[in-house]
Amino acid sequence: MNQRSAEYCAICSCKLHRDGEYARPTVKGCSHATEHHYVAERFFGRSANRPGTARKSIFKDDEWKLEKRTAAYCYECHEELIHNPVFLPDDIAAFSALVKIRGLSEVEKSADRSKLAGRIRLLHDVIKAGLDELRKKEARTFTRSYLWSTATEYSLAEELPTSLGSYHTDR
Repeated sequence: MNQRSAEYCAICSCKLHRDGEYARPTVKGCSHATEHHYVAERFFGRSANRPGTARKSIFKDDEWKLEKRTAAYCYECHEELIHNPVFLPDDIAAFSALVKIRGLSEVEKSADRSKLAGRIRLLHDVIKAGLDELRKKEARTFTRSYLWSTATEYSLAEELPTSLGSYHTDR
């Protein structure tokens, strides 16, 4: 018997299944496995959803080296989170300003898709920069609270700042 190993969502880590109820408003429907390309197939002129339909590619080469690679997600994270990000008016205005600063705006569309490719790269850079910054902030917060709770547990609270030496997180 060929048994598939357990799969987990790449974002929320819930256990995935592939036995039906896809997209149903149930717990089982929300945890159904789906695949998502790291870099959209349409960026290279292909579409698995529309076989035989040719599109002009946006990227000639895969600079991320992830072409055709996918990850597994639950229905919620894939369809509700990845495909429907929240962009508030101020977010769009700030991104538009970055687009203009980088020379990626267009008054008239042309057959050349290099500015669109630039905007795609820029959006990835914005997301990456935000993730990096939040990860640093969360790491500092987690480290401080973990060290404080550990120190309190062992009655070392007064010694905490000096005992940390170069590892002190409030710098």
